[in-house]
Amino acid sequence: MYEYIIGTIVKVTPRYIVVESGQMGYLVFVANPFRYQVDLDRQQKIYLHQAVRETEIMLYGFVDEAEKQLFLKLLNVSGIGPKSALAILASEDHSGLINAIEQEDDGYLTNFPGIGKKTAKQIILDLKGKLNDLDQTKLVGQQGIELTTTEQPYLQEAVEVLSALGYTKTEIKRVAKKLETYTGASTDAYLRQGLRLIMKK
Repeated sequence: MYEYIIGTIVKVTPRYIVVESGQMGYLVFVANPFRYQVDLDRQQKIYLHQAVRETEIMLYGFVDEAEKQLFLKLLNVSGIGPKSALAILASEDHSGLINAIEQEDDGYLTNFPGIGKKTAKQIILDLKGKLNDLDQTKLVGQQGIELTTTEQPYLQEAVEVLSALGYTKTEIKRVAKKLETYTGASTDAYLRQGLRLIMKK
């Protein structure tokens, strides 16, 4: 099992990043790949979870230990797989997620792709009272550094990430229309704003 990797981020896509370390490139699935866009070609420490299946070995990456622990707790919920867990983590309001679980707000949880009423209630049943050990000061969202660029905002890349996370075409189309007037300075900024809009529906 891997705990973390220290390497250079050499590629960012809507679903994953590639981290080069020891002359090897590691494909790492993350909740919001464009969070790492500002770190492209820089050495970073990425916390890891290795998932081994019959036909594949996959790596999932996190900005810190707290985010990794939240991911692992979500995986323990019946009906939640890695893709759903990453989609939940993609929202920067992790404290809001924890509060929703503690307050049994299943309506908030059904905003996430693939999470119906049954799964939302299962999340509450399995995790209520079990997230107090997480450092919530690290779960309020990673603001990152916005890129300084004269190019147009990366709306299309943000839409691709939302699609990779599992949001429906209807949800994405509604959010994309609102984002057309947004003036963010990076794909990450557009994605964060898009996720905020989805959670407010």
